[in-house]
Amino acid sequence: MPTYEYTAKDAEGKDATGVVEAPSEDLAQDILREKALFVVSIKERRKKQLFQTSLSLFNRVPRRDVAIFSRQLAVMISATVPIVQALRILVKQTENIAFKIIISEIADEIDGGAKLSATLARYPQVFNDFFIHMVRSGETTGKLDETLNYLADQQEKDYDLVSKIKGAMIYPIFILGALVVVGVMMMIFVVPQLTEILAAGGQELPLMTKVLIGTSEFLVARWWVLMILAAGLYAAYRVLLRSQETRNVIDRLKLKAPIFGSIFQKIYLVRFARSLSTLVASGIPITRALEIVADVIGNRLYRSLTLATIKEIEAGKSISTVFAQSRDIPPMLTQMMNVGESTGKLDFILEKLANFYSRELENSVQNLVSLIEPLILVIMGVAVALLVIAILMPMYNLSSAI
Repeated sequence: MPTYEYTAKDAEGKDATGVVEAPSEDLAQDILREKALFVVSIKERRKKQLFQTSLSLFNRVPRRDVAIFSRQLAVMISATVPIVQALRILVKQTENIAFKIIISEIADEIDGGAKLSATLARYPQVFNDFFIHMVRSGETTGKLDETLNYLADQQEKDYDLVSKIKGAMIYPIFILGALVVVGVMMMIFVVPQLTEILAAGGQELPLMTKVLIGTSEFLVARWWVLMILAAGLYAAYRVLLRSQETRNVIDRLKLKAPIFGSIFQKIYLVRFARSLSTLVASGIPITRALEIVADVIGNRLYRSLTLATIKEIEAGKSISTVFAQSRDIPPMLTQMMNVGESTGKLDFILEKLANFYSRELENSVQNLVSLIEPLILVIMGVAVALLVIAILMPMYNLSSAI
């Protein structure tokens, strides 16, 4: 529905500005007249949603900011602060410029008569379907403050989970990155000087030394080839990523990958169980809840299974029918869902499953970090051994011959 920006005079002759949502400009003016406002000017707001222009790679709205927004808005609504006034206060408190403008636009539209859930839906890159439907549920039941508090809890849990995974991977990634940088620097600046001595000796060089010299010469003289190759591979990857088939293959490989496959699977299971539990507990019909969850999971294989489950439920079958037939779903999940469905406590069972897989995920990440640390030491040892064989041994032989 179009949104119109207006300037008007109230009954006391004071200026009033804002936005109003209406099917046409005439109806927008009628709405303003009913509010005892004399319209001075009115025009349709252009579709210049902020997420289309400002939410770039360097100016996105972090999940943590959305969680804080939910918590603060819930506190103010529970304290009977009018929602528009609460949003104006949050505009002043928010540091992220992109989010500040979004909240300001949301406040303007609600002041013009729009609902909070409908306004949030205009910013899908900030508020996903799960968030919007929960807010809509809170508006319907009159428990918006409780719903926002619950959303803040869920957002914080997701943020903490992602932060723990990223924090655990920082050390090994930093070490591997530093190892690669040091190796490249040695190949460009150190190895050529050492190999000049070996070449001047006139001896037949071992195969390993020849390979090392060839690699070093290539990096020194043809480094730009690697840059072009890397850029080309990245561009090809981005092009292939537009294909539905390619995305399906990538999502399936994530689940089948050694070591990391189990971690990805637990991430998707936590999202599925926690999101579905929250939606079911809020009274949203199970089929609609599954539609929302399908877009929240983040994996196309699980999305297909979830959408297929909707058809089975509409046909009168159990919610776990499709999941039980898939090898990518742990038997524990389907059995527990059966128990929850038969006892009428599906939301409670799903919350327990989400907590269980969340703990399993944390343990898996910690085990992976523990595995990577000795693996890095082995890689460093192999690199040093190759350097000794390729450089130091020929130099020792050369000095012995002299």
